[in-house]
Amino acid sequence: MRLYEPNQDALNALRGSNIQVMLGVPNDQLQRMTTQSEANTWVRNNVRNYSPAVKFSYIVVGNEVIPGGQAQFVLPAMRNIYNAIVAAGLQGQIKVSTAVDTGVLGVSYPPSKGSFSDTARATLGPIVQFLASTQAPLLANVYPYISYIDNTGSIQLPYALFTSPSVVVTDGQYKYQNLFDAIVDAMYSALEKVGGSSVEIVVSESGWPSSGKAAATVANARTYNQNLIQHVKKGTPKRSGRAIQAYIFAMFNENQKLNNGHLGEAERHFGLFNPDKSPVYPITFN
Repeated sequence: MRLYEPNQDALNALRGSNIQVMLGVPNDQLQRMTTQSEANTWVRNNVRNYSPAVKFSYIVVGNEVIPGGQAQFVLPAMRNIYNAIVAAGLQGQIKVSTAVDTGVLGVSYPPSKGSFSDTARATLGPIVQFLASTQAPLLANVYPYISYIDNTGSIQLPYALFTSPSVVVTDGQYKYQNLFDAIVDAMYSALEKVGGSSVEIVVSESGWPSSGKAAATVANARTYNQNLIQHVKKGTPKRSGRAIQAYIFAMFNENQKLNNGHLGEAERHFGLFNPDKSPVYPITFN
């Protein structure tokens, strides 16, 4: 489960559940975490005080802030959070990383040509070195839905939904039957180009909205997420046979979310459940 910020009620509910937790340092606290004592306090209050009853697997230092005005704070904050995790004796079980969206890619097609944009590379290059040295993954938010609605002229819906009957993109030795693999492998190519060939990718968000915009239907959302669950066991063409850790966004439809983002009303409809806990559609995780 991914929590975007510490929430005492949620963390207490997770005690003894054996559910692994990815916990976020909120973007508005990144600058504070560039002070070691602040990072120590944050880790003590939100991680050490709940561990080992709550099983933390990742600390996400900032979500989708690279490139941007706060990008400069990410690596110093990551280092300080990591130091605090080490001091707490938890570095064996908890990895420290940051989450990026696919906007960090300057080139994404074909996947083998994937590379970070100049502005993102300036920040991500040193971060990738840090991840390699601490054996932590890069967290990537991967949305074929967004790629599809931004490029409906060139991307077919089945390619985005994992339902294409045949190979769509051939890139050297690799063949792509779905857009998810193509995006993840473009990110792997970008990592390789900055010396991060040993760094794994964990998909920290992926999903499909069930309402609110083009192609946002209950049927499409169910198709995408059910196929995602089945597909990630197999890996991507570039990393074949190595299962991908992936987090579905999101557990709940967000009826109170401001819908002024890129996706408008669809921003509120990525959930597997409604706010009243009723399922939006049936899905199986086995």
